[in-house]
Amino acid sequence: MSERSVGIIYKHHFEPAKEEALKLERWLRERGAMVFSEEMSARAAMNACFEEPSFIPREVEFVVVLGGDGTLLGAARRVARYGVPILGVNLGGLGFLTEIPLKKLYSAVELMLDGRMEVETRLMLEAMVLRGGAETCRFLVLNDVVINKGALARIIDLDVFINDQFLTTFRADGLIVSTPTGSTAYNLSAGGPILYPTMSSFILTPICPFTLTNRPILLPDSHVVSITQSKGGGEGKPDF
Repeated sequence: MSERSVGIIYKHHFEPAKEEALKLERWLRERGAMVFSEEMSARAAMNACFEEPSFIPREVEFVVVLGGDGTLLGAARRVARYGVPILGVNLGGLGFLTEIPLKKLYSAVELMLDGRMEVETRLMLEAMVLRGGAETCRFLVLNDVVINKGALARIIDLDVFINDQFLTTFRADGLIVSTPTGSTAYNLSAGGPILYPTMSSFILTPICPFTLTNRPILLPDSHVVSITQSKGGGEGKPDF
């Protein structure tokens, strides 16, 4: 694209976010930018396996996300594959990832337009679910992937392979595969370590492990992890 172009994604069914998105869109157009806006649907925000095509083209310079951390995580699944920066603006309850307050929105966007905003590269995970040898789901995540049984507090046995080499069997309520960005979320609550956000590593953290020797494991991002439910523990092979 020859002219400046910006994407805007705003929180679903949240009128203040929609109003701010319209204001920002007008402000950008007054400065000669082409703007592509879309609302984050409730289904896309909650269901990682639901692939809804984004209206925002790959050629945008950056994407502004108006909402809370959940909106930013959903937006990352939709547009992170473009390789463009994402600017998170907090309009929700939790603003751990969406660090920019609304009052600093326009000054931050001006910095982005001028190329004066420092951009951090964050690791993402690509997860693939296999059932009966067939792929049923594939998605990207910025924070974590959690494997557990449908019923809460039910022990599950998970065989873990690293690059096709058997590592161990986790016997626990579940297993968290976390990025450095997600290390301060569920991973931290489950006793996992905090990683510096730009590290090139991820963590395997068992949830309430049955065995004392089952502890969190830190792995480099070049490794492929396969997680299979042990025999007698049910069918299905999630592959990450």
